[in-house]
Amino acid sequence: MKMKYNLFKNSVSLKNMTCLIFLLVTTFSIVAQEVAKEKQNAIKESRASLSDASYEMAQDNFIIAEAAYREAIALNPKDVTGKYNLGNAYYDKELNDVAMSRFNQAAAVADTKLDKHSAFHNLGNTYMNDKKYQEAVESYKNALRNNPKDEETRYNYALAKELLEDQEKNGGGDDDKEDEEDKKDEEKKENQDNENNKKDGEDGDQKDENDKGEEEQDKKEGDENKDKGKPDEPKEEKQEQKPTEPGKLSPQQVKNLLEAMNNEEKKVQDKINAKKQKGIKAKSEKDW
Repeated sequence: MKMKYNLFKNSVSLKNMTCLIFLLVTTFSIVAQEVAKEKQNAIKESRASLSDASYEMAQDNFIIAEAAYREAIALNPKDVTGKYNLGNAYYDKELNDVAMSRFNQAAAVADTKLDKHSAFHNLGNTYMNDKKYQEAVESYKNALRNNPKDEETRYNYALAKELLEDQEKNGGGDDDKEDEEDKKDEEKKENQDNENNKKDGEDGDQKDENDKGEEEQDKKEGDENKDKGKPDEPKEEKQEQKPTEPGKLSPQQVKNLLEAMNNEEKKVQDKINAKKQKGIKAKSEKDW
């Protein structure tokens, strides 16, 4: 039994398959080149944005610098530099929460021990600011794993451990204690304000009653003064004699004294005249 093969047909199919593979490889290669080219362009633009951000930060233009950092991160998400530098910018502006988020991102994408150490060290600082001592201890520990010789990280690690122990001894942390104290202070202040308002209200009522009584008294006095003339006319005051100086008589007193002396002198003169009349013999009647 003879077997026959269509060699021409098989050779055509093989040739077509080879062409198809070549075409696919070429296509993928072109696409890969385009992707690589776009990636290179994105990295280049990202570096330019990072440069712009650094310049604006040096000029204290935080808003412009932040936008440039965000653009650099969007262009090259796997690069640690933009995330780390933006975290530092937030940290310097005391924006602790967003700084913490950026340092977390930087630690996640860092691919060298130096970058990991820096990201975890700064992340620990943000946790310390929030008094999250457990998280701070873990961050500093990760930083030391990547750079055991850093003395600053070692010091922060020891401090975070000490604060964590104190927090656990106090039963839940200083934040809860401070919040409770603040709440008590607010309640105390509110009660004091209520008491003051109540007292002010009572004083106000008493003052209103006093004002009302004074108003009624003024009205009554006004009615009484209707028959005595106008209340705004000044009354004639009785003139008082001015006191004389010791040893000195006033003109009126001198006048009164002289009149008294004249009266006494007249009485004496009258008595003398009366006695003279008794001693004189009366004349007889005319002789004839």
